[in-house]
Amino acid sequence: MSQNVIIKIENVKKFYPKSKALNGVSVSMNEGEEYLIRGSSGSGKSTLLYLLGGLERPTEGKVIVNQKNLGELNDEELALYRNRYVGFVFQFHFLLSSMNCMDNILLPSRLGGLESSEVKKRALVLADHLQVSHCLEKFPFELSGGEQQRINIIRALSLKPHLLLCDEPTGNLDSENSKKVIQLLRLLAREFNSTLVVVTHDPLIAQSFPNQFVMKDGVLLTQ
Repeated sequence: MSQNVIIKIENVKKFYPKSKALNGVSVSMNEGEEYLIRGSSGSGKSTLLYLLGGLERPTEGKVIVNQKNLGELNDEELALYRNRYVGFVFQFHFLLSSMNCMDNILLPSRLGGLESSEVKKRALVLADHLQVSHCLEKFPFELSGGEQQRINIIRALSLKPHLLLCDEPTGNLDSENSKKVIQLLRLLAREFNSTLVVVTHDPLIAQSFPNQFVMKDGVLLTQ
């Protein structure tokens, strides 16, 4: 595995009008490695993930990904960063009900003006690998929760992201499917050499991760 530092967070604070979500977080993460951040609801772990994904900006401090200070990017540059650099897997799949699953998968590449034929080939391979080829022409509401999440994973990986960010990816799944989804995320992140960051409150899925942190009251602690 590469030991290149891809993420560097320096004394990051994030304040909201009625709360202090992050209170001086500093951490580095290496390219192609797997990280898990565990903590209770409201501890600040999801906020940290949103900062890494360019969905939020820090109140203070620096969020540097691949030598880019995300806080210095304008809205257009952040949108480009999210589209071409980051794959998101959330607890809720956010698949558009008006589109079939293949169109949902291809949507990020189309919005980014990228070649959809290559993305479609990759999606077909991933769908076969994840055993959801039969779902591609169906609409999201026709799928089970586990199938929806696997389609969500394919969409997140469709552009071969450098950074795969997962916010409670097993929150709506039973324990058996939760284990399968985590195994798939780790396997696919390795295949794509993506840096994987998973946020969860579930201690059971944390057992096999080599790099673990605990978020408590806006402070990141090494496990």
